[in-house]
Amino acid sequence: MSGKPGEEGAGTPREGTPRVARAWRPEGTRVRVGQVEIGGPGFVVMAGPCAVEGMEQTEQTAAAVASAGAHVLRGGVFKPRTSPYSFQGMGEPGLRVLAEAARKVGLPIVSEVMDAAQLPLMEDHVDILQVGARNMQNFALLRALGKLRKPVLLKRGMAATFQEWLLAAEYVLDGGNEQVILCERGIRTFETATRNTLDLAAVALAKQRTHLPVIVDPSHATGEPDLIQPMALAAAAAGADGLIIEVHPRPEQALCDGQQALTPERFAQLMRRLPGVLGAMDRHLWMPELPAHVVGAR
Repeated sequence: MSGKPGEEGAGTPREGTPRVARAWRPEGTRVRVGQVEIGGPGFVVMAGPCAVEGMEQTEQTAAAVASAGAHVLRGGVFKPRTSPYSFQGMGEPGLRVLAEAARKVGLPIVSEVMDAAQLPLMEDHVDILQVGARNMQNFALLRALGKLRKPVLLKRGMAATFQEWLLAAEYVLDGGNEQVILCERGIRTFETATRNTLDLAAVALAKQRTHLPVIVDPSHATGEPDLIQPMALAAAAAGADGLIIEVHPRPEQALCDGQQALTPERFAQLMRRLPGVLGAMDRHLWMPELPAHVVGAR
């Protein structure tokens, strides 16, 4: 922590209280991305391909998720892969493709950054900078993101404890960037029936212990298209502020993680079912604020 012991004020943590703690901001943090607000009563859905593969695939997916009601377009241009021989993403050309597709449908972008050296390239095109599970404890990257004033989506490491996840967020907050969104994406356990084990208890706990918005990634958590919808609905019931979901027009042809992507049709079905669960939790899908004269006329 920065600051002298006992020192308190703007940009300085209260003694014994981490910046990530609910006590730091009891009313909760709301992250604004263009018109979209994450962390308020509205539930936000981020969707798109695991990896940008080309203009046709990206534009087709962007149009499909926007039509279904998604609020943010996701897409990977730099891909950390377990095997060095797997598709690693298109890099800078993919970033231009993603930006053009997002512009056509009017959605902001979330995309993964793997290294601080990529930030100058990405920050002009990407609205939310995602830190993937493998980089959750890349402290140099977290420090660099703390110096920016751009939203950061921080995924939980696949073997990270709840406390380690929050301390990773603390690195970004300690740098002065308060626009952090936590993302539960499943953890590695002894279970092999699913890709990971989705820890929805951690979602509810994070909402109690922190002031940060929390979203869920049921695609990486399950690795099974048939499980994405039930786990997405369960995440909404558990109090999550949103979802990030992989969608591909032809999952069987995807260059990255096609086995865990929804088709546009299945994604649209999920978007139709979410309002019922959210309504039971006194929540709703996020929608743009209407001008006062329109609200009064309704």
